[in-house]
Amino acid sequence: MLDRRAALATIGFGTAGIAATGWAAGDGGVDLGFAGGRRALTRAFPGKAEMILQRMRAPLLETPMTALDGQVFTPNDRFFVRWHYSDIPTAVDPATFRLRVGGAVKRPLAIPLGELLKLPRVEMAAVNQCSGNSRGFFTPRVPGAQWGNGAIGNAKWTGVRLKDVLDLAGVAPGARQVRVSGLDRPPPDAPWFAKALEIDHARDGEVMIAFAMNDAPLPLLNGFPIRLIVPGWFSTYWVKALDRIEVLSAPDTGFWMEKAYRIPATPGANVAPGAKDFPTVPINRMVPRAFFTNVADTAATTASKPLYVRGLAMGGASAVARVDLSMDAGASWHAARLGRDEGRYGFRLWEATLPPLARGGYRLWVRCTNADREAQPMQPTWNPGGFMRNPAESIAVRVA
Repeated sequence: MLDRRAALATIGFGTAGIAATGWAAGDGGVDLGFAGGRRALTRAFPGKAEMILQRMRAPLLETPMTALDGQVFTPNDRFFVRWHYSDIPTAVDPATFRLRVGGAVKRPLAIPLGELLKLPRVEMAAVNQCSGNSRGFFTPRVPGAQWGNGAIGNAKWTGVRLKDVLDLAGVAPGARQVRVSGLDRPPPDAPWFAKALEIDHARDGEVMIAFAMNDAPLPLLNGFPIRLIVPGWFSTYWVKALDRIEVLSAPDTGFWMEKAYRIPATPGANVAPGAKDFPTVPINRMVPRAFFTNVADTAATTASKPLYVRGLAMGGASAVARVDLSMDAGASWHAARLGRDEGRYGFRLWEATLPPLARGGYRLWVRCTNADREAQPMQPTWNPGGFMRNPAESIAVRVA
């Protein structure tokens, strides 16, 4: 039996000695791991299997970590759901649907779905993550949906390039941004949900309009019939049920760009709790993260068994370069084994087996480093929006 340093020094791989999972709350619900984090589970939404219920209307459904375990691509029926307004599309007729393109273009368009699908097709694996994923772990607490770690998913998206659609319309000289919106409708006096990308970003050939995820049509709750995919960026830009594209000659000054989804213009979007009057920018690129998926906090094992751990990692705006484990609060790190690379913007599996540990209590950390050499910090950042949480995740391990 080894202590924590010796265990990590001889880290191995395999599937022996799987530790028990522990997210279940014991009452048919789930405990997300923070104060007030007990949630019900639901199967009440069309096209969805068992999900964590954050809110009924507008729907907020979180993916249980057990549904993410052992697979790179998140099943469509377990993919998280986040809408801003209650008036969301509950049925869409593909025969009458039109994607409208206007603004600073040479040829305003109303494109039938069938015509859109005739454009050259592209596929990409990409993680879709809510800007406020893991907000429930912020201390001090911040307002907003108190997500655990499950407002995230990875899919193989199939669609067409936004660039090709813009080229059909002909972007006018001097265009600055591209604003997109969908079929959801705001209540009276509320701002229409719309997001904007810089024109060069919108036309980079990676931003796409998807009509399928994981080789199936988009679920209605995830944006049927089409949605925007902005690889490496937070999902606030991934507009669901996309039906309008507007090319702008000046920066978008609407609420959802000028007021909402803004982060401190500081490293890691970090400010001291209570700070005010700091400069902000719209939230944008995602940051690296790694998660445990087969074991929860306070995992239990015995002194005679190895401890097998696995999970998922994402590089954010660039590829996963490595995943490492520590049992000494980051004083030393040891590499985990990475699974198949499905693309720079997608999840990668990781796994490791620790030899039998001496009896006692331990804490095990995991962190991801991306291809830009950006690694998860040990300490969490804080901002009043509860955005961009990405400290190294850790679990307590009890060895009896």
